[in-house]
Amino acid sequence: MASHGCLSIVLYCLVFLGVANTALSSPSLSPDFYDHSCPGALEAIQRVVRAAVNNERRMGASLLRLHFHDCFVNGCDGSILLDDSETIDSEKNANANLNSARGFEVIDEIKMEVDRVCGGPVVSCADILAVAARDSVVALGGPSWRVSVGRRDSKTASRSAADADIPAPFFSLSQLIDNFKKQGLNEKDLVALSGGHTIGFAQCRNFRDRIYNDNSNIDPYFAQDLQRGCPREGGDANLAPLDPTAARFDEAYFANLLHKKGLLHSDQQLFTGGSTDEFVKKYSYDTEAFHQDFADSMIKMGNIKPLTGDQGEIRGNCRKVNYY
Repeated sequence: MASHGCLSIVLYCLVFLGVANTALSSPSLSPDFYDHSCPGALEAIQRVVRAAVNNERRMGASLLRLHFHDCFVNGCDGSILLDDSETIDSEKNANANLNSARGFEVIDEIKMEVDRVCGGPVVSCADILAVAARDSVVALGGPSWRVSVGRRDSKTASRSAADADIPAPFFSLSQLIDNFKKQGLNEKDLVALSGGHTIGFAQCRNFRDRIYNDNSNIDPYFAQDLQRGCPREGGDANLAPLDPTAARFDEAYFANLLHKKGLLHSDQQLFTGGSTDEFVKKYSYDTEAFHQDFADSMIKMGNIKPLTGDQGEIRGNCRKVNYY
């Protein structure tokens, strides 16, 4: 949920109904990748995502976050989905994911449905994450974009890389900028992708220090209200919405930042008199600009170091590498 330049070689325009994006794309990925091998693949993903989000609105934010946390760790390769094994130190156990990342059962359900439609493991788990993130945003009223697909799945995972590379809720603005720059993403991408925090919730342990100790940079009434559900001790997993309309993809997240009501320290850092202030101001009133830039930045993020061609594999089970 809170969130970016491009690493590809070939540049081209993606224009589609609803939202037009000019973005950099990996030369090996294409929106049409499965048109011949499994023309019903993307529709199958959308169908399961819609059902899951209709059943629990929060799931949309959870699926978006999985894609983000996947891409920031050695690229968009499905590594976050791998369970612990003799050869895998699962990224699910990293600080940013442990007892926090969720939606894995929905990904399993999507994988089963897509493999049924395709007659076997044709679609990668990494692609499922990318498409499910887009479909989740759309299901909650956000923009659409054409997802380029053709990623393959990693045979490895890295808990240490997850601990090092996923931005933390206590990061300063300079740390956030450096973190996103490492992924080939700029300050506009940082602010636009952080706008993903317009949906979903955060755990008390991730904002406790802010509401008790960040006195100069938080609305005092906002802090007091949050303290009712997040005590100084205990209640680490208690949830609070990242913005007042946590089930709707809108501009409320940015409007909150203007009034020192960002839930996470890292959220509020985007509006503290620094270089990202103007983006926050613009997105707080210009929904179209936010939606456009969010879609563009999601395309860029989805192109971080994909495995393609004969790299990696297409997993039969998103939680395990193939053994044959």
